[in-house]
Amino acid sequence: MPDGVAITQARQALRQGSKSFHGAARLFDAPTRRSVTLLYAWCRHCDDVIDEQILGFRTNAPASAHTITHRLVTLREQTIAACAGRASDPIFLGLAEIVARHQIPARYPLAHLDGFAMDAAGRSYQTEADTLDYCWHVAGVVGVMMAIIMGADNDTTLDRASDLGIAFQLTNIARDIIDDARAGRIYLPADWLRDANIDPATIADMPDRTALAAVATRLIDLAEPYYQSAAIGLRALPPRSAWSIATALRVYRSIGRKVRTLGPHAWNTRVRTSKLEKLAHLLAASIPAAQAATIGAPDGPDRTTLWTRPA
Repeated sequence: MPDGVAITQARQALRQGSKSFHGAARLFDAPTRRSVTLLYAWCRHCDDVIDEQILGFRTNAPASAHTITHRLVTLREQTIAACAGRASDPIFLGLAEIVARHQIPARYPLAHLDGFAMDAAGRSYQTEADTLDYCWHVAGVVGVMMAIIMGADNDTTLDRASDLGIAFQLTNIARDIIDDARAGRIYLPADWLRDANIDPATIADMPDRTALAAVATRLIDLAEPYYQSAAIGLRALPPRSAWSIATALRVYRSIGRKVRTLGPHAWNTRVRTSKLEKLAHLLAASIPAAQAATIGAPDGPDRTTLWTRPA
């Protein structure tokens, strides 16, 4: 079991690092909340180590490619050790606990690290499928691990958990297009940019963002069927977990809709949801969560047209 330092650090990471998810996570029962918090803390730690951040906020100039590669090697070694039950650092003790408790395959946390490696390598995304592959590694696989923590044990539900992570990340990409471009990262498919006659090198400082807003809308539209698929997956979760995830789904979905509504002005300030809006989403999410508890295991519409996680 991680010591008190580990869980304290994990709770602080969730509270400060994700305003959108922190409130929703409070709906979990205590054991699930603990495991989800420990997983979030490990994800946040890895992100911060790679990007020279503290809880998502940059503290120094970006590190060199050589330094980032070295950090990735260290993170991978620490993660492999944690998955094998060997860890000393509090964050990795937390990972070791949840991997052992919930029987999370080591390939999932390692796949998440592969997403950071894509950033470190400066990978470019030529097609929609390329962007979705990135979304799987940085968010979809986290959704799968979260679902396992909540008791999901079949591929259909895990596919829909992946869909939710992918939808979240597509929303994040749309919201953060300008900030990401200023950091030298463009996750939009290059063929979409060509269709819109946008030069990737100009995104950070475009005086007229009308065309960029159209691309962002296309991204929000792409996320929508993944949100719909994920909503069906709620049926396989315990009621409190379903309520928490339904709340997070509504919060992130609303961020995407705000980006769409704001159009070219979507990046003047960071798009957020207020505390009052989060409360409204929490209350509204109780209805589909209650319905999910009575409907039973997911069947729902066929999702074969959606990008599917690797086996």
